Amino acid sequence: MSTTIELTDGGTPASSGPAGGGEIRCGDLVRIFATDGVEVQALQGLTLTVDPGEIVAVVGASGSGKSTLLTILSGLDTPTGGSAVVAGTDLLTMGPAERVRYQRSTVGFVWQQTSRNLLPYLTASENVRLPLELAGTLPRRERARRVQDLLDLLEVGHAAGRRPGEMSGGEQQRTAIAVAVANDPRVLLADEPTGELDEATSVEVLEALRGVNRETGVTTLIVTHDPTVSEHVARTVQIRDGRTSTETLRRTELDEHGAERHVAEEFAVVDRVGRLQLPQEFVHALDLRDRVRLALEPDHVGVWPAAPGRTPTEEDR
Repeated sequence: MSTTIELTDGGTPASSGPAGGGEIRCGDLVRIFATDGVEVQALQGLTLTVDPGEIVAVVGASGSGKSTLLTILSGLDTPTGGSAVVAGTDLLTMGPAERVRYQRSTVGFVWQQTSRNLLPYLTASENVRLPLELAGTLPRRERARRVQDLLDLLEVGHAAGRRPGEMSGGEQQRTAIAVAVANDPRVLLADEPTGELDEATSVEVLEALRGVNRETGVTTLIVTHDPTVSEHVARTVQIRDGRTSTETLRRTELDEHGAERHVAEEFAVVDRVGRLQLPQEFVHALDLRDRVRLALEPDHVGVWPAAPGRTPTEEDR
């Protein structure tokens, strides 16, 4: 797997994501929490773009800022600074009434804990029908058909009359996805959707998310610490220390014999002021500390340990 520093034309650092307007656009996003006079920066200038219809995984260790990002995108929290726009809605300036409309119709949300996604005293079909009733945008006779269509799409039509306690963990999460997309949101956010599931069931839920993305076109963002999730999406964004660190793009191509092969390429992300985070394995392998030497070449930038009195030679380059 190669690692590349990605810059746009003219030397302007590329935002984290493909070109285009973006259904999700975050720029220099900052979130500071203050407790007992101590400030903690959960997000430190994060930049992210997700195009309409994309399905993207955001991965990172505990404390990296990924959950903070998701609570902001869901409208449950407000950033301290920067910009965040989802489906044309400015998350920094929206008022209380607009926030309710945003959460009701613009975004759908799937929590890690299955118990938070479904009301325990309602059946699967009743849980899916509830957001439709609250929104009131569909005629009554069309709601039942919408509910059944979604349950069938998520392959839980057989559980329509069951309450959550009568369903498996995988059935609960797939029903939760149906609830999240009931009102046809522009964006689907999933917080560790496989965190409480075994490996086989996790694959089923991830395939269900891919299926919903493919069939409905809903822009999907999956936040997780599970590295296997990355294998189910074409694009993975890694967050480290409150910033986007690297991106991995996956594609399928044909080799010289006409056989399909899967290719993954990792890119380091450069922010608007030129900062990038070197992969930890690179830092450890070369024992990079405090400062490094840089050399600009016609087609690349060289990075060397800052050994006293040492300058890069032609062989190094």
